[in-house]
This record gives sequence, C-alpha cells and structure tokens, in this order.
Amino acid sequence: MSDVKADQRFGTGPLSRAAALIYTLLTVELLLLVTSAPGLAGLILLDRHASNVPLAALCLLPLGPALSASLYALRHRRRELTDLKPGVAFWRGYKANAGGALKIWAPWLVWLTVVGTILGNFSAAGVPGWWAVLLVVFAAVSTLWVGNALVITSLFAFRAVDVARLAAYSLGRFPGATLANLCLLIVAGGVTLVATEMVLVLLGSVLAAALLWNARPMIAEVQQRFTA
Repeated sequence: MSDVKADQRFGTGPLSRAAALIYTLLTVELLLLVTSAPGLAGLILLDRHASNVPLAALCLLPLGPALSASLYALRHRRRELTDLKPGVAFWRGYKANAGGALKIWAPWLVWLTVVGTILGNFSAAGVPGWWAVLLVVFAAVSTLWVGNALVITSLFAFRAVDVARLAAYSLGRFPGATLANLCLLIVAGGVTLVATEMVLVLLGSVLAAALLWNARPMIAEVQQRFTA
C-alpha cells in the first residue's frame, strides 16, 4: 500500500511540477527555433536598415505558425513529471493551426512592413511629425491584436474573420489583459533595441507562456460564450 501511495505521489510535488514546466519550456523553445530556423537564419544576416524591412518581414513569416504551435503545446501541457509530451503537443498544434496562424500573421506582417518602411523614410515623406506617433500607436495596437488572434486561432477552431473580430473585441473587453500584454510588448521592444531580435526568439517559449497567462480571461469567455 505504501509503495502504491509513493508511486502516486511521484512526479506531482512542487519540485516535480517546476521541473516539468522547465522541461516543457525548453522543449517548446527548441521546436520553435527548429520550425522557424530558415527565416531566422536570414534575419541574422540582415542589417538594421529601412530598405531591409520587407525582407525582415519575410524572414519572420515562419515564426507565426511556430508561435501558434508553442501556444497550443503550453496550453495542453501536462503538470506531472512522469507524463510529459510537449513535443507531441507542439507538432499536433503546428499541423492543426499553421494555416490559420498564417492567415492572421501574414497580414499583420504586411501592415508592419508598411509602417516600418514609412518610419524608416519618414524625413523624405514630407508629412507632419505627429504622423510618426500615430503610426507607432497603430503598430502597437495591431501587435496587441495579433497576440490575441494567435491565442484564439491556436486554441479554437474559428474562421479567420471570426478570429479577427474576437481578437479586436477582446482588446476592450479585457483591459487588464490588454495592459499586461502592452507591458510585455514594451519589454520586448526594449530588449530588441538594446540587443537583437534573436534574443526575443530565444525567449519565445517564455513570452508565449506569458501571453497565454495574460489571455486567461479571454480564453475562458471564448469557451463559455462561443463554443458548444
């Protein structure tokens, strides 16, 4: 009887759960890097110049499905050390959601390309200075929107247009989550300015976990109101 109870307790304690979380994050991070490696290799070779903004966006295209699969794997992760299959969950999410993620991710990258190109050549555009502030605000809002959209399309089976509407609706419906994601965005922007984009990619699974944590109210409402 004592052996049975010991077996039941194994892998369920605080240290085991922490180890399970770390293992899951590391596995998801590795798979994220593998699935987005072709684009990341090109991104490393690009200089930070306005003329390279379209190429940078093209290099970031594979990252969308990879982030979606990461969100799926983290959402469906097991808590027990003896029952971990993050790799299986990642590939299941990647196969199921890659197309839906690209329908959200690609238009967002196109929008950021336009904004980045304009800001990179702002002095030659001949427009008022407040346009730059407006463009930055629009870019930030669209980034908050794409974060919500990736979470929704990774966890639920909705049409792209419905995902887009729910993501936009959630920005105002859950101001706490939106503010938390804004703080996450500011930190990510600061890391990119101080270091490189690759640092963010190396923290991809951690950022995905934080995004998923912030999205808990949104996920709960989508489950209750928009799924059977």
